[in-house]
Amino acid sequence: MEITITRTTVPKAKPDESKMGFGRLFSDHMFIMEYEDGKGWFNPRIQPYQPLLIDPASPVLHYGQEIFEGMKAYRAANDDILLFRARENAKRLNRSAVRMCMPEVDVEFNYEAIRTLVDIERDWVPKSPGTSLYLRPTMIADGAMLGVHPSHRYYYYIICSPSGAYYAKGLAPISIFVEDAYVRAVKGGTGEAKTGGNYAASLKAASVASAKGYDQVLWLDAEHRKYVEEVGAMNMMFLLGDTLCTASLEGSILPGITRMSILELAREMGIKVEERKISVDELIEANKSGKLREAFGTGTAAVISPVGELTYKDKTIVINDKKIGALTQKFYDTLTGIQVGQIADTHNWVTRV
Repeated sequence: MEITITRTTVPKAKPDESKMGFGRLFSDHMFIMEYEDGKGWFNPRIQPYQPLLIDPASPVLHYGQEIFEGMKAYRAANDDILLFRARENAKRLNRSAVRMCMPEVDVEFNYEAIRTLVDIERDWVPKSPGTSLYLRPTMIADGAMLGVHPSHRYYYYIICSPSGAYYAKGLAPISIFVEDAYVRAVKGGTGEAKTGGNYAASLKAASVASAKGYDQVLWLDAEHRKYVEEVGAMNMMFLLGDTLCTASLEGSILPGITRMSILELAREMGIKVEERKISVDELIEANKSGKLREAFGTGTAAVISPVGELTYKDKTIVINDKKIGALTQKFYDTLTGIQVGQIADTHNWVTRV
């Protein structure tokens, strides 16, 4: 399919990079195409950013048939625009689509749509350290019909949001509340898909934790309410002794692209890696014995988020004196260095637009 391009005649003013924040500003253009049963995907186009026109009976509004992705474009010191593992995001979008009974998008075509859009919006990729152009590919079910069954019509679109440094005041450890009343996902459910309902289901517990002064919620497994799963929009990792441990992917956890990258880097560094069940009790005991050395979350938005404090029921443990661990810092510096072209990419993770 050929992507048609219609450029805006009223370009927006570029934002002050020191005041961008996250997810509040949007660029001049968007990619969009449509799908119908029996016809497939059609009319791929880049057009001025604008509202969508959907029917009030669209399944996305009533039954939440929706999936999305999150990735970033970065500006290198030489002004090259770089994408980080965009094809992996395209593959994950398709896995989510299969789970939610939605049509897949050809990985190479999707990559080309992303690359073309970012090329058009390259002036929107900020230059300041720690900033990026956040990309949000999204698929929604459209069509005028009520009833619980897959839709026959879909939109797939990509929007771009210039985003400020995630850590405006520098990389600092966060506090986490372990949630044991609510659950995010169960095996056999939609936890491994990147679908909006998973995030909506997390809002209540996140609000409760925030009111108590915590930055994030650590979810436990739904069956036993004892094994750690993930934190908000991040996967979790723990340095236990000399071993980097993270929850295994068993159907209820989103397989993070950043998670995958950190595990690959760790193995290359000669660090022992374990993907397995990790109970809260194990973490508490490991903290008592000094075995729990570091903890951090991984995700597209923050890349690496160090954890300094974890509270479970009436117990609070402090990790590494609420300081950033040496390994956490090394992972952050290495991965962000690769993303912006400051460190050689020996993995072919980065592509130039």
